[in-house]
Amino acid sequence: MRFRFWPFAIRRVGRLATRKPAPAQTRRSSPLNRILQRAWYATLALVLLVLLGTVGFVLIGEGRADLSDALYMTLITISTVGYGEIVPLQGAGGRIFAGLLSLIGFGTVTFLFTSLTFFFFENDFDINLRRHRMRKKIDGLRDHFIVCGYGRVGQNVGTELALSGRPFVALDADHQRLHDVAEREPELVWLHGDATDDPVLIDAGIERARGIFAVSNDDAKNMMIALTAKQLNPSIRVVARCLEARNEAKLAKAGADQVILPDFTGGLRIVAMMIRPRVQHFMEEMLRSDNRIRMEEAVVPAGFVACRLDSLRRFSPNYIIMAVRVGSDWHFNPQGDFELQAGHVLVALTNPAGQQEFERMLG
Repeated sequence: MRFRFWPFAIRRVGRLATRKPAPAQTRRSSPLNRILQRAWYATLALVLLVLLGTVGFVLIGEGRADLSDALYMTLITISTVGYGEIVPLQGAGGRIFAGLLSLIGFGTVTFLFTSLTFFFFENDFDINLRRHRMRKKIDGLRDHFIVCGYGRVGQNVGTELALSGRPFVALDADHQRLHDVAEREPELVWLHGDATDDPVLIDAGIERARGIFAVSNDDAKNMMIALTAKQLNPSIRVVARCLEARNEAKLAKAGADQVILPDFTGGLRIVAMMIRPRVQHFMEEMLRSDNRIRMEEAVVPAGFVACRLDSLRRFSPNYIIMAVRVGSDWHFNPQGDFELQAGHVLVALTNPAGQQEFERMLG
């Protein structure tokens, strides 16, 4: 690699970083909170209605009814029990007042008890409602990813996919874990189930998916996920997490296209921090930045008419073309006279807007 390229790249990264990140999603209240809020409003309205009715019947009684009589008259009117008129209603005004109080009170009591009923049955209702909504969202996904095992590693994978604008389905057998994450991230698309079961992966849209991550904390389970995924969709790309180095070859034989050993990759990063701290710090800041700058790749599609790189839009404020892979060879910092052909792989440093622009450039 020519080192004169790095100052140029770092200046361009600074331009990418000036773009403002998308606003964070505001946390929405859960259905349970909304139901409780309605119940409190109904209770407050009922209390105010009882006070109003009591005062009204005291005035209508014209001294012939005390507070207890007026309160009792209010309660039997609101509940429509009708034991008898404790407070005499001689005039039209008193009867109209009692009638309106009965209608408004009955409606308020009905709303209150309906809210309380929903409160007690909210858990099952909310689960069924969420499941229905998730099914509709998953059915609408195409070219998405499936993250099997949404623990600490899976959540980090999901965060990176979300930051880079790629749709995914979080899949886990622990319903409480998914529920807790969904409370923090309302836009999360998730599915509860065992990722080694064929119906569960089919429900997750594996036939339409672009890739699947087997990142549970069990090598045997990740092996089964890879094997099942390849049987259901032979063309899908599988990336698997491997805790024991001795299981790496087994995961590859089971169908994993790429096997990641966290301990091994962690060791490489630790060494890189020691011997090339500035470059590694640059990469770390790029990954953790809120500006979502990432290294992305795009394969030149079949049918692409070969052309010089300078005939395309090589320079953009949203991306930098870093290298081109031709077979097993890399061409870093390609110049304008480089001939681009179908099957080449372009690697660029880009933000989400530049990623779409970058892909459109290749048709």
